[in-house]
Amino acid sequence: MPFLTDTDLQTLWLTLQLATTVTLILLIIGTPIAWWLACTRSWLKGPVATIIAMPLVLPPTVLGFYLLLAMGPQGPIGAFTQSLGLGTLPFSFTGLVVASVIYSMPFVVQPLQNTMEAIGRRPIEVAATLGAGPRDRFFSVVLPLSRPGFITAAILGFAHTVGEFGVVLMIGGSIPGETRLVSVQIYDHVEALQYPQAHALAAVMIGFAFFTLLALYAFQRRHPGSGYKVGI
Repeated sequence: MPFLTDTDLQTLWLTLQLATTVTLILLIIGTPIAWWLACTRSWLKGPVATIIAMPLVLPPTVLGFYLLLAMGPQGPIGAFTQSLGLGTLPFSFTGLVVASVIYSMPFVVQPLQNTMEAIGRRPIEVAATLGAGPRDRFFSVVLPLSRPGFITAAILGFAHTVGEFGVVLMIGGSIPGETRLVSVQIYDHVEALQYPQAHALAAVMIGFAFFTLLALYAFQRRHPGSGYKVGI
């Protein structure tokens, strides 16, 4: 792209770093959450599932505002990190990771939960009759059968993190090389009336969104039990 500046390329690289980090974290912490939601009959299932899904309907600025308060000097998270000598998280890459994990969580947990529920009890019961313990059943039966859901969750979590704006602007601001992501860079270009640069960077994002969704649609057609239906 002729109008991509060195700063634009830097924001692209930082955005990819953030999305990769967040996706890996979400797959690690989202798997046990999704498995619990798929199996439990506790009355807590509804409230927990609701809390996880709230970023789907909350304005990003609302979530970003309260995360900013919580992670600030007077907030509980901020007080905890300061007690550890880590300072505060807002306006840092670590703060962006924490905020993005919360904001993208439903896009990872829900596909995993739906896939695990679709497995049913029969394969797990058969494994139990063959002497497999709970841990063995989870790793040898549930995880392999949930592979389509993991792929869908990884794609959605990564893509959603790449496209964030409101939350990352509230938490990270626009610090070059540390918190300035692609969405914020486009906003800065528009504010500065640098429309050619904004067009070039926006075109990259449009291409990314198109091919990501195209790949996801193709995957879901081949694996109907992938756990999360998007579009067609």
